[in-house]
Amino acid sequence: MSLLIRDARLVPGVGPAFRGSLRVRGEQIAELGANLTPEPGERVLEAGGRVLLPGLVDAHTHAIFAGDRLDEFELRRQGKTYLEILAAGGGILSTVRAVRAASEESLAESLGERLRVMLEQGTTSVEVKSGYGLSTEGELKLLRAIRRAAQSFPGTVVPTALLGHAVDPDQPHFLDRVIDETLPAVNAEFPGLAIDAFCERGAWSVADCRRLFERAQELGHPVRLHTDQFNALGGLELALELGARSVDHLEATPHAGLERLARSQTFGVLLPVSGFHTDDRYADARTLLDAGGKLVLASNYNPGSSPCSCLPFVIGLSLRKLGLSLPEAIQACTASAAELLGLGDRGRLESGARADLILLRHQDERLLGYELGGNPVDRVIVAGQEIAPRVR
Repeated sequence: MSLLIRDARLVPGVGPAFRGSLRVRGEQIAELGANLTPEPGERVLEAGGRVLLPGLVDAHTHAIFAGDRLDEFELRRQGKTYLEILAAGGGILSTVRAVRAASEESLAESLGERLRVMLEQGTTSVEVKSGYGLSTEGELKLLRAIRRAAQSFPGTVVPTALLGHAVDPDQPHFLDRVIDETLPAVNAEFPGLAIDAFCERGAWSVADCRRLFERAQELGHPVRLHTDQFNALGGLELALELGARSVDHLEATPHAGLERLARSQTFGVLLPVSGFHTDDRYADARTLLDAGGKLVLASNYNPGSSPCSCLPFVIGLSLRKLGLSLPEAIQACTASAAELLGLGDRGRLESGARADLILLRHQDERLLGYELGGNPVDRVIVAGQEIAPRVR
């Protein structure tokens, strides 16, 4: 199969935009140029000057869950904080109860529906974390459901085992069980999977995360860490010491911490919808980027602190709240996010890259950051194949 996308505004993910055409052969981008002409039998898609981007890559989501957190939203509107609700047995723990009551099949089905919505919004590769199981059986159920949903998703799903999420007060010696029982079980069935944790008051301490991560690394797992969302407790320093793949959130990270992060090979993953939805606090993206850091934007899609799956909205928010330029924001959820997830074959418009592409409705990419709400995506192409929109 050969496809020529002709007369597009090409926004490559890294580097300046330009007007031209792009040829796809099989699953890859074959060539780009100003004056490409159709080959015999080649399908031609007339872009009419509209913007062509690499498919978006969402590198941090909790998109597999059951139930909702509408009651929690009402409590926060009445003045309760996220950590207060968690300490009272709500928040993450309320979703845990709903997940435990759900079947693997229903979890896979609901995740599949969310993934399809994300695809229509331009996300062609997505990371999905477990974490709402808080037991060996529950975490394996979630990881199996992620694997099942991924089999019918046209794009790419990268699973992560979020084993250090919340602490179950009803399980004696809970942390020991996670490290001594759940982690080995995940290792046996899902070797090499990234292991994640949430370092925060009311969740996992720095010492707890160290125990989990050191054992995970002994078993051959890379690690990622939620840290500095509400309080800087030392999680960033631990993550840098252990060579974590990423540190995510960073709203409470001081200037000096961001500069230390920038000198490392660890990615900083910023999640502005969390600030927008919870407390209007945002990470200092400019300090991280200006110091040469590796920055990724992601949705943090989850039912509590970020009920948003739309990366175009995240891009628009990052221009307003994080001080990013549009090219910086696009790179942060294309090429940089793909690199974080180990998907080095995508996220750029260049010969040899996987042909995950989105064609916008717009002829000016600045509208991607200017508009809020709605869906700017007109066409989605995954591995060279156009994905037909659903009929609703």
